[in-house]
This record gives sequence, structure tokens and C-alpha cells, in this order.
Amino acid sequence: MGKVQAMMKRFVIERDLPGVGGMSESELGGAARTSNEALAKVAGVQWEHSYVAADKTFCIYLAENEGQIRRHAELSGFPATRITEVASVIDPTTERCSLA
Repeated sequence: MGKVQAMMKRFVIERDLPGVGGMSESELGGAARTSNEALAKVAGVQWEHSYVAADKTFCIYLAENEGQIRRHAELSGFPATRITEVASVIDPTTERCSLA
């Protein structure tokens, strides 16, 4: 029998990156390349997308555990200032669930 794959959890990673909101598209592309290169070295973690603010990014990742996210931060050089596991996701349509 093969190894049972662990379930992926969703995490929000807050990264303190002064000035990131002022980076050009080319600079952000370079940052994405650096992140992708680090991701290729860490099994069981996927980057969904990131929100770029003035001095922070908020990255959405899927991973089996927080340790994999910390390893990616080490390899990429991008700090994982705060890692929060997502308990659930809601949106405007979630209201319908309360009407059932």
C-alpha cells in the first residue's frame, strides 16, 4: 500500500516587507520567481495567491502543516511574520445556509 497523503490545510501568512506596495510589476515578478523556486524544494505546500499592501503581503497557502510554511520562508528569505490556519471560508452566499 502507498503512503496516505496528509490533508492540506489553508493558511494566511502575513509578511512584513517594508515598501512592497511600491514595487513594480517586474520586481513583484522577481519575488514570485524566488518564492516559486523555494516552493519547488518543499513538498506538500502550494501558494494560491497573495495580497500586496503598503508594507505587507498577505499570502494564501495550502500546506499539510505550519512547518512547511516556515521552511519555505527560510528558503525564500521572505519572513513569515504571522501564520494563521484558516478554520473556514465564508462569502456573501453563506447567508443561504442559515435560511435552510
